[in-house]
Amino acid sequence: MSFTTRLVRWFPCLALLAGPALAAPSDVEQLTKDPKNWAMQSGNFANHRYSELKQINSKNAKDLQVAWTFSTGVLRGHEGGPLVIGDTLYIHSPFPNKVFAIALEDQAIRWKYEPKQDPTVIPVMCCDTVNRGVAYANGKIFLQQADTTLVALDAKTGAELWKVKVGDPKIGETTTNTPHVFKDKVLTGISGGEFGVRGRVTAHDMNTGKVLWKAYSTGPDKELMVDPAKTMTWTDGKMAPIGPDSSLKSWQGDQWKLGGGTTWGWYSYDPALNLVYYGTGNPSTWNPRQRPGDNKWSMTIFARDLDTGQAKWVYQMTPHDEWDYDGVNEMILVDMKVKGKDRKALVHFDRNGFAYTLDRVSGELLVAEKFDPKVNWATHIDMKSGRPQVVAKYSTDKNGPDFNSKGICPSALGTKDQQPATYSRKTGLFYVPTNHVCMDYEPFQIEYTAGQPYVGSTLSMYAAPDSHGGLGNFIAFDASTGKIVWSKPEKFSVWSGALSTAGDVVFYGTLEGHIKAVDHNGKELWKFKTPSGIIGNVHTWEYKGKQYIGVLSGIGGWAGIGLAAGLTKGTEGLGAVGGYKDLAKYTELGGVLTVFALPDR
Repeated sequence: MSFTTRLVRWFPCLALLAGPALAAPSDVEQLTKDPKNWAMQSGNFANHRYSELKQINSKNAKDLQVAWTFSTGVLRGHEGGPLVIGDTLYIHSPFPNKVFAIALEDQAIRWKYEPKQDPTVIPVMCCDTVNRGVAYANGKIFLQQADTTLVALDAKTGAELWKVKVGDPKIGETTTNTPHVFKDKVLTGISGGEFGVRGRVTAHDMNTGKVLWKAYSTGPDKELMVDPAKTMTWTDGKMAPIGPDSSLKSWQGDQWKLGGGTTWGWYSYDPALNLVYYGTGNPSTWNPRQRPGDNKWSMTIFARDLDTGQAKWVYQMTPHDEWDYDGVNEMILVDMKVKGKDRKALVHFDRNGFAYTLDRVSGELLVAEKFDPKVNWATHIDMKSGRPQVVAKYSTDKNGPDFNSKGICPSALGTKDQQPATYSRKTGLFYVPTNHVCMDYEPFQIEYTAGQPYVGSTLSMYAAPDSHGGLGNFIAFDASTGKIVWSKPEKFSVWSGALSTAGDVVFYGTLEGHIKAVDHNGKELWKFKTPSGIIGNVHTWEYKGKQYIGVLSGIGGWAGIGLAAGLTKGTEGLGAVGGYKDLAKYTELGGVLTVFALPDR
């Protein structure tokens, strides 16, 4: 059986069975309009992570105190966070991917779901056993298990309604993303770029799990779901068709079959345009000499029609990636003025250290600027070609295998990894959790074996030199101009998803375990040390007239993999263990939801 056949054996292509006329929308969009709920992991379809609640504000945030806590009983990295629908909070854990329904009235567990998964999936999970949370729609909870099982649960009872497999862990495929529900569809991706996995997105019928369409990141046009004459990209200062075999021409031979371009990040959706937006990850392997060409369409922003899966436009941020700058970070949809003109914009803070503002209707490139001044692998993005201008000294391809390229900024962690930013509708600014980390990168020759790591590089990581000495910053950013407004240094990377509110407060968490509140000028208003390091995302909701703030703590993820997996060698964890060795002085394993509120008056 061929590699491609193994990837597609689970489902036939059923893209033609669903069309716009048959779509029965879910209740998610309506639920997100009520700030009492937190109905999606990112707050809304546009990935704003913003709340209109303002009971907690910049004047009283200093008075926040613990309201209640809940332990998941799991000791690995806790990314994502809870959902709140009405009087119930739904929370998840890393592998084995437990799900709990908790009554807000008395914090009683209404039900618990604990899937039975084969633990052999753990060794093929690249960077800890994380999961980025469950989704909700029409009385169902959707869970994407590590073993690639997508499952729908009854939100009232926890009973299984349906489940389907979207991949095969035996060849290195796993799943760590949250499912995304748009209209009548559940969208999910795949992880495993470090195992030679071929990335794709699948859209499933919300009621049955049936595959409605499947779109790959690499390969033939039909499997990419692109139209060579109509799918557009930024070329020579304008949008132009991608042309036939755009991906195949950018790979040598059949390398596209092991091409990476995985899809484990955050997705967004514009109902007016009926377009879904997401990014693809690194090409495989990390040794760029083994895969000459631009390696399309890894490291790419896709805009697809939700109902058909057809790509309207694409934009590749890091052609022929040489540094593992995955492009999976969230796409934030904002209507804003750019250079004096009203635009339906898409804002993306990429791992490569550049913040991109594009027209989300057409795909035009509008702004591309560094959001950390230490970024050095490229001088700038050429606005006519859209390509980064790579500095030869930091090109791991030009330097070649078995040569240690030193001082590359950012590290493979990126200036920001998956930890989502927030957009404040009050200030028009983006508040961004960032890494301030550089690396040494030495590629080497590697052969592909199904289910085995397909990396081919040794990394060392450290704080950006000639700076404040810490590994992170929390910044405010103006995406219309590409300028950093202010930057607040942190001892470790800010690996927590941020939250902004109508109360003029911005919340985020730190790797050593603090949840912090700052005002719109970056002034710290309050902080609290939670039981473990925070890589989860801050959320807010209201219950019985009281606003609550919640965050999952539980150190792990790529930055915390040393603690989470007991690794000690500096180059382990793809270089993160050495860079974050001091974390052990500040925090320990745990898995706790901590909920805060103002004291009763």
